[in-house]
Amino acid sequence: MNTRNITFANNRGEQLAARLELPDDEQPLAYALFAHCFTCSKDLKAVVNISRALSRARIAVLRFDFTGLGESEGDFSTTSFSSEVSDLIAAATFLEREYEAPRLLIGHSLGGTAVLAAAAAITSTAAVAIIAAPFNPAGLRHLLGASAEQIEQSGQATVSINGRDFIIRKSLLDDLAAQHPAETRLKAALLVLHSPHDRVVAIENAAAIYQAATHPKSFISLDSADHLLSDARDSAYAGGIIATWATRYLTRSDPPASAHIQSEVVDNRVTARTGADGFRTELFANGFPLVADEPVAYGGGNEGPSPYEYLLSALGACTGMTIRMYAQSKGWPLEEVVVRLSHQKIHAKDCQECDEKARQIDSIDRELELHGNLDEVQRQRLLEIAGHCPVHRTLTGEVRIGTTLRPEININVEDTKEKQP
Repeated sequence: MNTRNITFANNRGEQLAARLELPDDEQPLAYALFAHCFTCSKDLKAVVNISRALSRARIAVLRFDFTGLGESEGDFSTTSFSSEVSDLIAAATFLEREYEAPRLLIGHSLGGTAVLAAAAAITSTAAVAIIAAPFNPAGLRHLLGASAEQIEQSGQATVSINGRDFIIRKSLLDDLAAQHPAETRLKAALLVLHSPHDRVVAIENAAAIYQAATHPKSFISLDSADHLLSDARDSAYAGGIIATWATRYLTRSDPPASAHIQSEVVDNRVTARTGADGFRTELFANGFPLVADEPVAYGGGNEGPSPYEYLLSALGACTGMTIRMYAQSKGWPLEEVVVRLSHQKIHAKDCQECDEKARQIDSIDRELELHGNLDEVQRQRLLEIAGHCPVHRTLTGEVRIGTTLRPEININVEDTKEKQP
């Protein structure tokens, strides 16, 4: 996937900072809009993990900082729940103007309540997913503890939230109290995700939201997760669930114009991105997201096949396809091909056909199962054909690999790829 740094204006002319996560081919199935939790930012690890899980499923995600938070302009102390809803609508308008109107809205905590309120004004919305969201925004008041009374009496107070100080004004509490969530009628599919162990927003909020919603609606328990999804496994799980669930509602009834153009392989590059943590590598091939990793014994997380396992997979797939094509052209009754492969390094002296005795060579063993009413002549011919598959010829032929270093690109604020770690 690639990440673009973007800014757009809210209805007060303030510039809001955002990041747009796109699949590497920049041809997403749909666009989504993410609203982060109260006083959080677009770069909260859970927000990033969920956005990237969606991007791997070909759903582009715009995540942004609300007014006065993160890298966005404005004074947070002057904002309210209504202004957050307004920022969401501004983000949706930006997406519609510059890319495509968002069809999926995602919100975390108060951001979840905000997307429920904004959905009616964002008419492109087909699905909404909320995580740990309060049913009634006024419930935020109890989280302020004794500061709420001070705010009522003095008009404002400095409140420490997650180790940071924020000025909260009475206008925010008044605006929260004025909301009537029970009157909201969502005209989109709804997914509610919540942890029964959430100590900030109780699970009863999820039940109230679910009961108030009409079908289609779904609920997923996040089990032992905390409110902020601090454990990366919880946010990765939530992102995967949302991506799988949303795809059902985001499938286009009318394919985009590009789908009517005859497919032609113009750029068959595979993209591999290896991050800073471990060896997990995200692959993007012909629009399909894949993951490679190393076993735990080699310092990896064992979250995907190793590079050599992908190599064997390519040979196995090519072998099966080549045999199937040949049998089909001959009209032979081949029903199924099963290819099993293994790889090892062996000393050259163990290979009678090798000239360089002092080195090790790669050895791949390939076993075929041919199912169908085939005679022995046909079976032997298909065994020969296995050696003619293109990947086999590539591996046994002379291969040249040229490597170039791409120059570092200066990053502009507007509409550019974010440099990946």
